[in-house]
Amino acid sequence: MTEHPTQYPTALGASSRETITLLGHDLAHDVMGSVGFGELAFWLATQRRPDQGEVRVFEAVLAALADHGFTPTAIVTRLTWLSAPDSVQGALAAGLLGGGSRFLGVTEDCGRFLHDVVAALDELPADEVGWDAVALDVVRRRREAGAFVPGLGHHVHKDGDPRTPRLFEIAREEGRFGPHLALFEAIGRVHPEVLGRTLPLNGAGVCGAALADLDLPLELLRGFALLARTAGLIGQLAEELRHPVANDIFLSVDLNNRPVDPDPLPRSTEPRTT
Repeated sequence: MTEHPTQYPTALGASSRETITLLGHDLAHDVMGSVGFGELAFWLATQRRPDQGEVRVFEAVLAALADHGFTPTAIVTRLTWLSAPDSVQGALAAGLLGGGSRFLGVTEDCGRFLHDVVAALDELPADEVGWDAVALDVVRRRREAGAFVPGLGHHVHKDGDPRTPRLFEIAREEGRFGPHLALFEAIGRVHPEVLGRTLPLNGAGVCGAALADLDLPLELLRGFALLARTAGLIGQLAEELRHPVANDIFLSVDLNNRPVDPDPLPRSTEPRTT
């Protein structure tokens, strides 16, 4: 009796000798040329086909996060390409690996933060007054704990991040302005009362709120930010091919280093064990 090999079921891509199926559809005939990449990315993550309103909000998020100029992720991508021009995958990976708590990771951090607050509510507020009360309590508790509010503040757009009101607008137009965006907007209104100063709601944060309102998996929010940034990093490499600056960046550091005396770390006073 011949034993059958172990089965690995998947609703994603599967191939036979004649066809490729994806999400239950024929890839060549039903998907290619008919489904946009943003729609497909959403579909792959949720295994349900999004409606046009969801696609518009999702693709607005991708556009908002794609490229922000000479950020650390862009610089390291260009420098890695300078060092290893035969490895485009290495250059892209180098940039993506820098997606953390200061760049790109804020999208996930903010989405999770807002979700935790919303999930703990007995019922959702019915109006801005109710959301303001929730936001005021949340900001006060973060302040008392000595913690930052994710998505609040920006190192460049100190008078307001232009992406934020636009994403609010698009979500409202498409009927996708849910509790996460409502709470985030309320934080923007009330935080000066607690912090004594006005900070902008940043684009990475509003993207996290919008993705959470689309019911996308919280564990994947940073992945969507990295998906967007991949397009931006490809653009950075394409521009590096036409107008290279990586070598100038490298030389600006290498030719301007200054020798100083060693600054050794203090030794531990704890006894060493064997």
